[in-house]
Amino acid sequence: MSSVNLTSLGANQVKSTTSGEMVEIGSLWQEQTVVLFFLRRFGCQVCRWMSAEVSKLEKDLKANGVALIGIGPEETGVKEFMDGGFFKGEIYIDEKKQCYKDLGFKRYNAVNVIPAAMGKKVREIASKASAEGIQGNFSGDLLQSGGMLIVAKGGEKVLLHFVQKSPADNISLEDMTKALGISANVQAGEKPQASTRHTEESVLCRSVTQYMSTVSCSVKKGLNLSDVGAQMLWLIAMKMFVHDRRLF
Repeated sequence: MSSVNLTSLGANQVKSTTSGEMVEIGSLWQEQTVVLFFLRRFGCQVCRWMSAEVSKLEKDLKANGVALIGIGPEETGVKEFMDGGFFKGEIYIDEKKQCYKDLGFKRYNAVNVIPAAMGKKVREIASKASAEGIQGNFSGDLLQSGGMLIVAKGGEKVLLHFVQKSPADNISLEDMTKALGISANVQAGEKPQASTRHTEESVLCRSVTQYMSTVSCSVKKGLNLSDVGAQMLWLIAMKMFVHDRRLF
């Protein structure tokens, strides 16, 4: 049984990217069952691929009266994300990241960030994303993890509470439909055979300058220096991933 307290969670405020209005997240499940997909970061290549995968269910969800909603931890990168059409649902921002905290979505640090960034699952999904033409960048908070919450209409109960154990950890489409008790005729993305090294190198090169600018702004905004250091380690790990595949 899920340990999520829907009453306290439901009181948290999230911001609509459409209207700019602040609403209680609990209002999203008052009139309909809802799938809340919590992204790590809007610029994350892996997150963009996962968003596209989840969106394959959008028509079936809608046909069964289920809303698909994305939640991000910050506004950085949201416009590019929306313009890219990666996600077929409404998007909200959890500016205080309170929902992320309440749902147990961890933050990485200087100790665990490199193993997380260099994991096999990250490499596999990054390859899938590149093969499908989905790119990313290093802007925004690199340390936040995400997951998914499916809540029955009226907040009757939690149907699924999924917490990422790694940056590439994702719930299967089959598990989602099973939790909802619906059927869907969709196929999950397959692992590609083609090499994507050149594409990944290009993405990294385009992103370094943008990333360093983001870190500088983070320091000015008072972000904890240990977080800044951990984000630097994440970038180093990504460089190692791109330029020396022998490490894996």
